Amino acid sequence: QVQLEESGGGLVQAGDSLRLSCATSGRTFSTYAMGWFRQAPGKDLEFVAAISGSGGSTVYADSVKGRFTISRDNAKNTMYLQMNSLKSEDTAVYYCAAVPTGSGHYTYQARNLYSDWGQGTQVTVSA
Repeated sequence: QVQLEESGGGLVQAGDSLRLSCATSGRTFSTYAMGWFRQAPGKDLEFVAAISGSGGSTVYADSVKGRFTISRDNAKNTMYLQMNSLKSEDTAVYYCAAVPTGSGHYTYQARNLYSDWGQGTQVTVSA
């Protein structure tokens, strides 16, 4: 099990950028595939992006492709989500999630595959 803590959320205007961070505990961070999800008011939890343990594989939701970039620094046990050209529809609580994979190449989009979750950080984009 790994402890996850998101940070970096806030209130910005449309077109602005934010970078979210997900700090983790433990010494085996590189063996965990990681993902970002978000939940807007009144809506279901939505996949945003995922990255393999090695960082060599990434996948994005169509709604954020070309605007968001997921990355990780295994030496710092931290994952990031760089969000550019933010839109009002990006307003949501953003959660990071982790799943142990035992290897470095897999990414996962399905939320039920993740075993550990952070508490979330609010991102609000004003039009």
